[in-house]
Amino acid sequence: MLGEYRIVGRRAAEIAASVERGVGSGELAPGQPLPPMRELAVDLGVNPNTVAAAYRTLRERGVIETAGRKGSSVRRRPASTVRGSIRVDAPPGVRDLSEGNPDPALLPSLRDALAAAALRHESAPGLYGQAPVEAELARLARAGLDADGLPAGPVAVTSGSLDAIERVLAAHLRPGDAVAVEDPGWGSLLDLVPALGLRPVPMGLDDEGPLSAELARLLKDGVRAVVVTDRAQNPTGAAVSARRAAELRTVLAARPDVLLVEDDHGHAIVDLPLHPLAGVTDRWVFVRSTSKAYGPDLRVAVLTGDALTVDRVTGRQRLGPGWVSRLLQQAVVELWSSGAVDVPAVAASYGRRRDALVRALAERGVAAHGRSGMNVWVPVADETGAVARLLHAGWAVAPGARFRLSAPPGVRLTVSPLSDADIGPLADAVAAASGPMQARSYG
Repeated sequence: MLGEYRIVGRRAAEIAASVERGVGSGELAPGQPLPPMRELAVDLGVNPNTVAAAYRTLRERGVIETAGRKGSSVRRRPASTVRGSIRVDAPPGVRDLSEGNPDPALLPSLRDALAAAALRHESAPGLYGQAPVEAELARLARAGLDADGLPAGPVAVTSGSLDAIERVLAAHLRPGDAVAVEDPGWGSLLDLVPALGLRPVPMGLDDEGPLSAELARLLKDGVRAVVVTDRAQNPTGAAVSARRAAELRTVLAARPDVLLVEDDHGHAIVDLPLHPLAGVTDRWVFVRSTSKAYGPDLRVAVLTGDALTVDRVTGRQRLGPGWVSRLLQQAVVELWSSGAVDVPAVAASYGRRRDALVRALAERGVAAHGRSGMNVWVPVADETGAVARLLHAGWAVAPGARFRLSAPPGVRLTVSPLSDADIGPLADAVAAASGPMQARSYG
């Protein structure tokens, strides 16, 4: 099982150190299985409890991972750009639908908001020791959260949704803990979880969000945290419905010790109502980003949650960047206060293009998903072939491998660059590239 490498030691600390030496030297490769505890105990002539203690130490340090009856293995080393590098570069003349960016025409101008923030800075410059969250931003954020039915809780600010999720997971979990993630799901999150030494566990979903039976099974198997996208799920466009939210809340209520993270990155670009899950577990966080509606480069997200979790997040933040630029926070206040984004119009614009593409594909015998947001997910039998054929036809799309753990193959198309005239030709190209419709789930 271990090739030429031999684990040695009589005490738990010695055994753990021996495994770490093998990992550090490369003699124990990422993903390599370790001997069952009883087998190694016999080989070393020690009590099985000694080996169990060594393995427990190694799990806590993030050196190994355990997958139930499959036993323990050396933790795979995640590369932070693994999924981001799975992309198709669009050559000249090819329409790029792969990046997942919002339509620049729907983003508000930041000039006035940044100018107002700069003017305020001249009279009251931001200094060390000031509150990390602008009071007016917290007030406006809390009012919006209250209107959407979120439980009461303090407000914090992070540099985008992924920054918030990373800080929340790190605040409560230990290396080796299992995290339920949507599959297919956000590629950056699927990379982040193992990068933190945690174990991502795929959670199936449909157009109404994560499947309640699937979540119940994962909770029974011992996952310690669950990450749910409320609306505009990337890449499928799923949105948690009122019915599904009720089911999920019932399932979560049976495990109040589980950490719940909700991502509402689609706020202000969708017209579907929010059906939050927060409040049924002891530890929870709800994250709302400004990136999709106001501009990816703004890098501001607000979060609320239980007092302990938010306190841990802000406490650790103080030891790193300290705070998110109050200039940017003030700019967000200006944008929110002025109504810079016409939410119904923006949602309608994305919805018109998204729905038109889904209908056009259905007319051509191709199943597609896109209930909300700016993306359409198309299940395909041959992912690599579909991407290549679409590129040859003049369309660059995102390979589904960027977003999948165990879900079937597919491709993601972002509708932001599309005009009404593009829908028909694109649907023709996708139909030719993907083949006839099949009864194929994406979760």
